[in-house]
Amino acid sequence: MSDSPAARLQALFEGHRLTPTQRRIAHCMVRGAAEVPFLSSVELAELAGVSQPSVTRFAVALGFDGYPALRKHLREVAPAERAAAVGADSYNEYQQAVLGEIENLRQLAEMLADPAPVEEAGRLLAASTPLPVLGLRAASSQARGFAYFAAKVHPDVRLLDEGGSMMEDRIDAALYEGATALLCFALPRHPREVVDTLERARKAGLTVVTVADSAFAPVARHSDLLIPAPVGTGLAFDTACAPMLLGRVLLEAMADALPDAQARLEAFDTRAAARGLFVE
Repeated sequence: MSDSPAARLQALFEGHRLTPTQRRIAHCMVRGAAEVPFLSSVELAELAGVSQPSVTRFAVALGFDGYPALRKHLREVAPAERAAAVGADSYNEYQQAVLGEIENLRQLAEMLADPAPVEEAGRLLAASTPLPVLGLRAASSQARGFAYFAAKVHPDVRLLDEGGSMMEDRIDAALYEGATALLCFALPRHPREVVDTLERARKAGLTVVTVADSAFAPVARHSDLLIPAPVGTGLAFDTACAPMLLGRVLLEAMADALPDAQARLEAFDTRAAARGLFVE
């Protein structure tokens, strides 16, 4: 298991029944794992967009006497990360954003030390024909990229990257034609329509596999299998290198579970060469 600050925080939160507000605080803490042990309750509340008493109640829900006790615990289990964070101050904001993404990729690599969740996701996606792939707003590019490559090895991929009243119809059509699973990419800010769509999809019988920025993201309670990949928050708009790479890893796992994936790829290469599709 990963021993990163984010992983230690997630381990601390696991097994606790948290309210939506408390999940929001947990999600915020995981995203800023290196700095959280050094924030006051007021600062954490401001960062998470909740009230200061909510932070106190959150700490009590985790079994601590209050937020100071929680912060003391976090400082004890992660004493070295602050020095690294302070060292980063010598870099400009663009460099810090890149370094933040490198850390996100490092966390993803540590998480993948246990390949079981990704392998299980690959089997679920490979077995679903058709395969709906959902991603709205910020996550639409992740869904589109996955669907583009998945279509080269999977017989029927359905990209769902536009919301609206037709979404439920398209999911119903996929179910009618034999879909058993849905892959969702969910990134901040999480659109309400994604949460509603996943809730309906599960009730209709689809197994939901989700790539999200945190195990405590709003889509978590509507996912059967959620695999987290952190996003970068150092720039005005979030960066999503880790979710994109995780999408490619899921593609690999799905292709491994499809018996004719290699034959499909070779057939595509033959057709592409015959058409002069790519310039060498």
